Amino acid sequence: MNAVVMHAAGGPDVLRVEQVPEPSPAGGESLVDVTFAGLNFDDLDQRADPGRKVPAVLGVDAVGIRRRDGRRVAALLRTGGGYAQVVAAPDVHTVEVPDDLDDRQAVALFEQGATAYGALMLAGRLRPGETVAVSAAAGGVGHLAVQLALALGAGSVIGITGTAAKQAFVTAQGAEALVEGTGADLGARLRELTGGRGVDVFLDSVGGARTQSALTGLAPFGRLVTLGWRPGGHVDVPLRRLIEQSVGCAGFWMRHVVDDRELLCHIARTLFEFARRGRLVAHVDRVVGLRDVAAAHAALAARATVGKVLIDVNRES
Repeated sequence: MNAVVMHAAGGPDVLRVEQVPEPSPAGGESLVDVTFAGLNFDDLDQRADPGRKVPAVLGVDAVGIRRRDGRRVAALLRTGGGYAQVVAAPDVHTVEVPDDLDDRQAVALFEQGATAYGALMLAGRLRPGETVAVSAAAGGVGHLAVQLALALGAGSVIGITGTAAKQAFVTAQGAEALVEGTGADLGARLRELTGGRGVDVFLDSVGGARTQSALTGLAPFGRLVTLGWRPGGHVDVPLRRLIEQSVGCAGFWMRHVVDDRELLCHIARTLFEFARRGRLVAHVDRVVGLRDVAAAHAALAARATVGKVLIDVNRES
C-alpha cells in the first residue's frame, strides 16, 4: 500500500510517499480501507518532535470501509497511521457512519467535532443562553465549535480570528467575528461586545498574553477552557484573580473522551445527527493526495487554511 512516511523529525520535507506493507491488526483491531484521512494541527508538532519513534506514519483520524463487515466507519488512531491506504483501527475507537453522511463530512466532524463538543459541554459546562467566545475560530476545531455552541443553545458566539481575511468565514458560521489585532486588549474587547458583562465560556487554543488578557473578559462565573497552546503560550493565573472575578479555568484533552467508549459513541451520534439536520457542516478547505501532504503541512503552519484539510489517500497527485 502507499503511505506518507517520515524517517526523521523535521520540516514538511521529511514526509515522503512510500510503498509499505499493510498493517497487521492486533486483537481488538480491524483493517479499514481508507478513503479520506484528516490533517490536524497536532500533526505538525508530531512531525517536528525529535522524540517521535521513526519510521512513522502520522494521522489520527480516517474514514473508510471496514474489511470484516463492509461497513463504512470513522476511526480515531491514537498512535497515528492515518496517512495511508489501509489502517489497523482499534474497534473501541471506531464508529459506524450513517448512510446519508458522506465520508468527507464524517472524518472532518469526528475528531475535531468531538474536541469542540467536549470543550463546550464537558469542560465548559455550557448552558442555554450563555455567551461563548472561540479563539482560532476559522480552524478545524474552531469553526465547528462556533456552530456547535449555537446548536447546543448558546445565546451568541464571538469568533476570534488572527486576520481580517478570515472574518467573513467566521461570520458565515454564525458568529460575530472579532479580529484580534497585535497588542489589543482582548478582555476589554470581549466586555465591549457583551455590553460590559463578559463571556460565559471562552475556548482557547492559543495561550500566552492574549489568553491572560481574555481572562478579564469573562463574566462572573465564566469559564476559560484551554484546548492547547502554541509555542510561548504558558499562562500564570493567580488564584486571587479567580476569586475576585468568580471565574474558573479548565482544560480539555480528547484522550479522556477516546478512553470512554460510551461517551465517544454518544458524542459521535450527536455530531452526526446535527450534521444530518444541517446544523453542523464541516468546511473542507482542501483535499490533497498523498504526494501533496507536505505542502498541506506547510499551508497549515502558515495559517493559510480555514476549516479542515483532508487527504484523499487514493488520489494519484
